[in-house]
Amino acid sequence: MSAPESKAVSIFDVAKRAGVSHQTVSRVINNAPMVADATRAKVKTAIAELGYRPNRSARALAGGAVRSVTVLTTDTSLYGTAETLRGIEDAARAAGFTILISVLDPDQDYSETDILGRLPQDGAPAIVIAHDETTTAAMRVLQRTQPGATVATGGEHLGVDQDPADWLVSLDDRTVAERATRYLLDMGHAAVHYLAIPSKASRQAGWAAALAQAGVEAPEVVFSGWTVGSAYEAATGLVARPEVTAILCGNDDLAFGVLYAAHRAGRSVPGDLSVIGFDDCPLAAYHVPPLTTVDLDFRGVGRGAFELLRQKLEGGAHPRPTWRSPELIVRETSGPPHHRR
Repeated sequence: MSAPESKAVSIFDVAKRAGVSHQTVSRVINNAPMVADATRAKVKTAIAELGYRPNRSARALAGGAVRSVTVLTTDTSLYGTAETLRGIEDAARAAGFTILISVLDPDQDYSETDILGRLPQDGAPAIVIAHDETTTAAMRVLQRTQPGATVATGGEHLGVDQDPADWLVSLDDRTVAERATRYLLDMGHAAVHYLAIPSKASRQAGWAAALAQAGVEAPEVVFSGWTVGSAYEAATGLVARPEVTAILCGNDDLAFGVLYAAHRAGRSVPGDLSVIGFDDCPLAAYHVPPLTTVDLDFRGVGRGAFELLRQKLEGGAHPRPTWRSPELIVRETSGPPHHRR
């Protein structure tokens, strides 16, 4: 009778016996540092008394039947998200793991229970592609409750105390946004405007820093959604102003929307207007004119995230793949303003 009973014991049973929350039990199971010694002892005692056997990811990784990693994200159609997923899948497949994808709705508020319920079992390994408020909130939950089994890619302002090197794999898009803005200023543009995606404040910060260093007052940021259509609507008024000669966009889709708005307004690119995107999606090189943009190695970041998670769970040294540093790719949508030609 004891074996079936022990199998039926859950993390919530342990929490009730110890008089703590299930989050605290999860922290103890994952050896998180933010648990008082007395509380940790109570939880371990409850685990022993109830015969609770956590289905921990580390055991699965060490040779159990389940070898999977859950990836939490929102819009998988976005180029950066899709490429990061491909990188995670490439590394996972090579190591003999499967990937479970859990898509969150950016318009919905999720409780801690909702987020933890996305995992197949308590303490299951997870990677969060944190690029918006929804995924950032999910990352906070997982990093608080199971820091030993969670990694993020991207991620800004997560408010996590641990060293980012232990849980975060990201690209320095602030520095390259600063470089792209400075490139336009150096060609003679009096100012560079910014069309922003709903996240990635680091890109906006890099743009603002370059303007400040040049002594140029930052124009008002224009905000867009994620799509080409939303960018076209947001940029229509901006491109109609003849004094606007350069626009840095939060991603390539926004840049395509700006290019279409410029075409409809009768402004030539790069004759009247220079446009720079972000991400270097496949269409960027073949658009007419080809888009100047920033190359970001999302796939390399995905591989790095999986290997970091694997190292956290298995211990020991695993080679962490490198990824390309962000690079400005100059094509045909950028050039000096008329008075500098």
